[in-house]
Amino acid sequence: MQRSAHFVLYARRNQLDRARLGVIAAKRFAPRAVTRNTIKRVTRELFRQSALPAIDCIVRLSKPVNSKAGPATTARLKTELRSELAQLLRSQAIREERQ
Repeated sequence: MQRSAHFVLYARRNQLDRARLGVIAAKRFAPRAVTRNTIKRVTRELFRQSALPAIDCIVRLSKPVNSKAGPATTARLKTELRSELAQLLRSQAIREERQ
């Protein structure tokens, strides 16, 4: 298990020839569907671009990213989420290479 400011990454080896991904974005942490879909879209995009070994990954949103009072998504929010998720996936790839 690895943590970042807003996410938790759970990973476990699998018996397949590829990595698999699950994304959990709870409504209490991202009240708008637009925000939750953005999180899922960005996560899937970064997962496809990363070269991970045969592992199962679950990315879970663990802290609020915005509220109903603010805008649903902004360029700044997308950039922050992208950098956090990229760092998590990179660290997992490095961790798997060492084992």
